Amino acid sequence: MDLKEIQNLIKFVAKSGASEVKLETGDVKITIRTGSDEKETTIVQQMPAGAQMPQMQAQQPQQPQQQAPAPQETAAPQKENKDSAGDDSKYITVKSPIIGTFYRKPSPDKPTFAEVGDSIKEGDVLCIIEAMKLFNEIESEVSGKIVKVLVDDSSPVEFDQPLFLVDPS
Repeated sequence: MDLKEIQNLIKFVAKSGASEVKLETGDVKITIRTGSDEKETTIVQQMPAGAQMPQMQAQQPQQPQQQAPAPQETAAPQKENKDSAGDDSKYITVKSPIIGTFYRKPSPDKPTFAEVGDSIKEGDVLCIIEAMKLFNEIESEVSGKIVKVLVDDSSPVEFDQPLFLVDPS
């Protein structure tokens, strides 16, 4: 199973709403879990036929270490949003449609797509999210004025993570 097939499987599971999918083919075992907080966890294990148990035991202790930083990173923005929830309730949140790396510019030497205070129309490009060397332009689905950029440039983003606050008035 190649990387493109795994990526397509992750996208399919995210769209389907399934809470967990397990796939075993030959020496590859894939488990994709989605939680109630929209966070996805993907575990890919390659197991040689003769050493299945030792490798699974070796990878199980690593899983909590890999997952432990993620809640801490996502907890800080959630606290900020709760503190300013009264102010932000009139705004529309533009969310990430995919997992990847968030970029505000088309390239390092070009200006940003959208700044705070800019007026945007439906269909305007707000940012780029890179996923597996593919650069996906994220277009606005609403018209209005950008009030806040919620993600730093070149930061990793998750599916459905808030990116921008837009004032629709």
